[in-house]
Amino acid sequence: MLRHLSSSHRRGDRKHHGYKHKAKHGETRTESDAMGEIEVPADKLWGAQTQRSHDNFPIDLDNSRMPIEIVHAMALVKRSCARYNIAESLIDERVGSAIMAAAKEVMEGKLDDHFPLVIYQTGSGTQTNMNVNEVVANRAIQLLGGEVGTKVPVHPNDHVNMGQSSNDSFPTAMHIACVQVIDASTLTGLAMLRDALEEKAIKYADVIKTGRTHTQDATPLSLGQELSGYMTQVEYGISRVQKSLDSLYNLALGGTAVGTGLNTTMGYDVRIAEIIAEDSGFPFQTAPNKFEALAAHDAIVEASGALNTVAASLYKIANDIRLLASGPRCGIGELNLPANEPGSSIMPGKVNPTQCEALTMACVRVMGNNTTISMAGSQGQFELNTFKPVMAATLIESARLLGDAAASFSERCIEGLEPNFDRIDEHLRNSLMLVTALNPHIGYDKASKIAKTAYKNGTTLREEAINLDFLSGEEFDSIVDPSKMTSPTLPE
Repeated sequence: MLRHLSSSHRRGDRKHHGYKHKAKHGETRTESDAMGEIEVPADKLWGAQTQRSHDNFPIDLDNSRMPIEIVHAMALVKRSCARYNIAESLIDERVGSAIMAAAKEVMEGKLDDHFPLVIYQTGSGTQTNMNVNEVVANRAIQLLGGEVGTKVPVHPNDHVNMGQSSNDSFPTAMHIACVQVIDASTLTGLAMLRDALEEKAIKYADVIKTGRTHTQDATPLSLGQELSGYMTQVEYGISRVQKSLDSLYNLALGGTAVGTGLNTTMGYDVRIAEIIAEDSGFPFQTAPNKFEALAAHDAIVEASGALNTVAASLYKIANDIRLLASGPRCGIGELNLPANEPGSSIMPGKVNPTQCEALTMACVRVMGNNTTISMAGSQGQFELNTFKPVMAATLIESARLLGDAAASFSERCIEGLEPNFDRIDEHLRNSLMLVTALNPHIGYDKASKIAKTAYKNGTTLREEAINLDFLSGEEFDSIVDPSKMTSPTLPE
C-alpha cells in the first residue's frame, strides 16, 4: 500500500539521476526488519534499516553525507562476494547474477540518490552496509521482475550480505575507497605540482638571487635551486603517500564479526581479496590478521600521517611563494604571480596571492583532519574500532583536498609564475651576506667587520673592503661573484 511520507523523511535526498519510480510525490511503501514495519519513500530503493538510520541520525544532513566513494566501494564488495558465492555454489546463479548487475549500477553512480545516510551513525558503518544491501537487493528484485520490498527472491541479509559482517565489509570498503581517491586525486594533483615546479626549476636555473634564513639575508642561490627544493618536497611527499598505500591494500573481508571468519569457508578471505583486486585494478590482498583489521585502523592513521606530512610541505611551499611575491612595490617582490581575479572590494588594482591562500587553507584543514583520525584510530574497545565512518570520510576529504588544491595551485599559480628580474638583481647587489665568500681569504672577523661597517655607513661591501685596507678592488671583484657562490668553491 502506498502512503504519504512526512516531511522529516524527505530531508536531504540526493538529486535523482538513476532509477526512477513512478510513485506520486510523498507516497510510501511498507518495509520491515527485525524491529517491525516502517514506511519508506515509494520512489527509493532503500529499506527499513536505512529508513531507521535516516530518521534516527538527522545530523547535518546536507553536509555530512557518507562519501559516495565508500558506497561505490561497498557495492564492489557486494559484487565480488556474489561472484564468489556463485562460483562456490553457495547462491543461486540467477539471484547472484542479479546482485552483481545491481551492484554494478551502484558502482557506476546510477543509483547515488538512494544513499541518504550521514557519517554520524553507528561506529561500525552497519547502517551504510545495510543501505547498500537493501538498495542492491531491491534493484536485483526489480531486475528479476519481482516486487520491491518483499525480499523475494533476493534478501538483503541472506543473499547480498552473504559471508559478510558490517565489521569486515565496511573496513574493506574504507580501504578500497581511500586507495581509489588517493590514487585518482592526491597522487595526480601532487604529480602535476611536482612537474610544474621541476619545469620552472630548470627554466630559472641561472637566475641568481639572494637566499634567506631566519627571514634575514643569506648567501646567494639560484631561483632554480630554490624551486628544486620545493619540487623535491613534493616528490618525497608522493613517495610517502605511495608507501602508505601498502597497508591500505590489506583487506578485512573474511573476518566477519570479530575476526574469526565465522560463517565463511576456508580460503574465502584469500579468494575474495583476489576478486576485488581483479575488479578494482589495485593489488589488494587479504589482511594477514583479521583481528587487527577489525579492531584497529592503523593503516588509515598511517595514510593520514602521510597526507599530514604533505600538508606541512605544501603549506611551506605556498607560504614561501606568497612571501617572495609580496608587494608589488613594498614587499620582497621577487616573483610575479598570475593575476587571476581582483583582490579587493575597496582597493582598486589590488591582486592577491589567492592560490597560495587556498592551498594553505586546505593544508590546515588536513592537519586538523589528522587530529580527528588520530583520535578516532585510538578508540574502539576490544574487537572493534567504532569510529570507522568518521575515519574513512575524513581521510577521503583530506585526500581530495590535497589533490584538488595541489592541482589548482600548479595550474593557476606555478605554471604562470615568473621572476621579477630587476627586483632580484637589486636585492642581490644590496645583500651584505655576499661577504661570506671572503671568509676563506681574509677570515671571519675581518669579513664581519666589512659587513658591519657597510651596514652602519650605508655603503657597499666593496667600498668598505677597500677602505679598511683588507682587499683591493680587483681582489674583491674576483672573489665576490654571486654566480660562483651557488656551489662548492674551495679546491679539493
